[in-house]
Amino acid sequence: MHLYANRLTALSSVPRSRWLSFAGGASVAYVFVHVFPELSRSGRTIQQAEPIPLAFSERHVYLVALAGFTFFYGIERLAQQSSHRNRTVAPQVNTKIFWIHLGSFAFYNLLIGYLLIHQQEPEIDNLLFFTFAMGLHFVVTDFALQERHQKEYNRIARWLLSVALLLGAMVGYLIEIDEAALAVLFAFLAGGIVLNVIKEELPEESDSRFWAFAVGGVSYTAVLLLTGL
Repeated sequence: MHLYANRLTALSSVPRSRWLSFAGGASVAYVFVHVFPELSRSGRTIQQAEPIPLAFSERHVYLVALAGFTFFYGIERLAQQSSHRNRTVAPQVNTKIFWIHLGSFAFYNLLIGYLLIHQQEPEIDNLLFFTFAMGLHFVVTDFALQERHQKEYNRIARWLLSVALLLGAMVGYLIEIDEAALAVLFAFLAGGIVLNVIKEELPEESDSRFWAFAVGGVSYTAVLLLTGL
């Protein structure tokens, strides 16, 4: 997805492409129907761990998710403010912000790659739905990154993001952590996913196509419910 998303020129239309809105709707459905219940399960996993982390109750997993949300939101705001000052800020400062922004998404992909190998429910159907949902999610986020960083995205970012994803998977093959630590990683990533769903997949300025968004959300919700995920 990272390597070929820049070739999907039909997604760049305004109003927003139907396919982009459909992908956004499916990603939102995955968050509400799968990610939120998984957070609750992660909280129980952490609480049952021995030894239990200091003062870490079942609901505190949502604080980890909030930390992930806040971390990625802070990076995004930094990138937005830099782009608003683009005409007056020195080029080297803009380059620094680009690398910070790109580094946060590389870290995001590293977590996704790792969790691709270490699913809390490692059945093949759960793996396939995670892969499909993240693929759609990447289409939307890559489109936004390409709009913001343009040539730098095609020349550097898409390659680095692809490598980060593969590196996360490789680390997953080599290093296995306990269930409680895995649950914390998932909670942190979930906060980032929720932010990107809100930030990129519910756009106002690009006049999102509601019906395509709704069809994507309803369709993927139906699939998740019918398969019991």
